[in-house]
Amino acid sequence: MQNQTIAMPRSLFIFSLLYGGLCVLAGVLGTKLAALGNWPVLGDLAVESGIFAFLLLVVMSSAVAELFGQDMANKLVRYGFVPLIVSMVLLTVVIFAVPPAPFWHDQDAFARLLGQGARMQFAGLISYGTSQTLNVYLFSRLLGGQGKALILRAWIASLLSQVVDTVIFITISFYGQDMPIMQIMQGQIVSKLVLSTIMVPPGIWLFVQLGRWLDRK
Repeated sequence: MQNQTIAMPRSLFIFSLLYGGLCVLAGVLGTKLAALGNWPVLGDLAVESGIFAFLLLVVMSSAVAELFGQDMANKLVRYGFVPLIVSMVLLTVVIFAVPPAPFWHDQDAFARLLGQGARMQFAGLISYGTSQTLNVYLFSRLLGGQGKALILRAWIASLLSQVVDTVIFITISFYGQDMPIMQIMQGQIVSKLVLSTIMVPPGIWLFVQLGRWLDRK
């Protein structure tokens, strides 16, 4: 019996590698709060830096949906849980189980920056899966679906999915604590909508074109 190999499109292979890496990077980047400057009407905006990686996840899952269909994009989102969970487990082990070298004195800073609690880790998993699945669904179904109004579909889907992501993450992370949840949520939503408007429309066009170029014969 001859071995049979299944050819995988080059763009799908490369996008999958990037997607997995960005799933991990989004959590690390999220430890920094970034200032987006002062905007007319909106005022001063700030957002956790993980959004830059997360919006690239939105762009890539949408590009995969456009190039290979909704089912393939949903598989990409589900497989994204693997590097995400593995990175969370490894960080937890390194922070709490692996002792620091005697001459290394940054353990407290390392743990403070990268040691998310179990509640926030759970919130991240739920918000990631829900918002990314919603984004793929909306992008694939809006305005006639695949092949039509690419940039507009990507923009609308990203706006709605980012609102859902923020509501889920902040609610699970901080509900019941003495924190201004609605104020935090409002600021994050506004900031993410601004970034979605700036990053997603050109990003989806670029990745779709890149995918087609990578797969050219």
